[in-house]
Amino acid sequence: MHALTTLLRVPVVCAPMFLISGPEMVIAACQAGIIGAFPASNARPIETLEAWLDQVCRALDGAPAAQRTWALNLMSHSSNTRLADELALIARYRPPIVITALGSPKPVIEVVRDYGGIVLADVINLALARKAAAAGADGLACICAGAGGHTGSLSPFAFVGAVREFFDGLVVLGGGICDGSGVAGAIAAGADLVYMGTRFIASTESLASPAYKQMVVDADIEDLVVSASITGTTGSWLAPSLVALGLDPKNLPPPPERNYDANRPISARRWVDTWSAGQGVGRVRRVAPVREIVAELADDYARALERFAGRGRG
Repeated sequence: MHALTTLLRVPVVCAPMFLISGPEMVIAACQAGIIGAFPASNARPIETLEAWLDQVCRALDGAPAAQRTWALNLMSHSSNTRLADELALIARYRPPIVITALGSPKPVIEVVRDYGGIVLADVINLALARKAAAAGADGLACICAGAGGHTGSLSPFAFVGAVREFFDGLVVLGGGICDGSGVAGAIAAGADLVYMGTRFIASTESLASPAYKQMVVDADIEDLVVSASITGTTGSWLAPSLVALGLDPKNLPPPPERNYDANRPISARRWVDTWSAGQGVGRVRRVAPVREIVAELADDYARALERFAGRGRG
């Protein structure tokens, strides 16, 4: 068990979600006893990112250690021309965890290690997992089949088992896990933490529009479309949101060139109004504050652990 997990009420990371996660969600998640996270790319221009980082740091200053564990997600893809400015802010505000996505963690590791932080790398296959481990990442966030947003294709149980063959660092597992029973299963399989995004899209603190939140509440697994046609990277999308934009979910256009430059205005993104969710979407039944969602997860997780214990006694 990684020492980080002992601080948490439930071993969950409220996953950084594009256009969904902001400082209010991070603060609420940390105060509820899980790890809060937001993507740097949600905060534009760069002055907004600094304001968000300052807001999180001020809100959590002086809180118990269990409520000060939060993460900033960076697009380390070569198309992100703002990366150097983001790294400068990281050095100043010192998020305890930095998560890299769609690129090597190498540019981030030296900065974060200098102040004692942890670097996790998002990976979707074993080749990327091995590269990130070789680069010196402290942990791997294994994005599996069933994840919302940019998704993977591997089974969570197969992926975590294969990663544990060569990596003994922190492992975060994400992909369709939306309740405490799923968290318990992931931990039993060898993960330290679970990425959970979809369950929090319809939270009170989410930046999602009311229409997006209601679509998540109304949706089920059959309402999802997995395609690279929206961003150039394979993602899981809510079909009703594609239809609302005049797109045919069964006949989507060719994938565009990937561009994750956080210096571009969000309004310039072609996928701003295409909404994503993971395969756990059917577990989201109402809009609720983060604290209530975490309380439900904690109760469900405790019941799952009791079931494990009962089977062990038998």
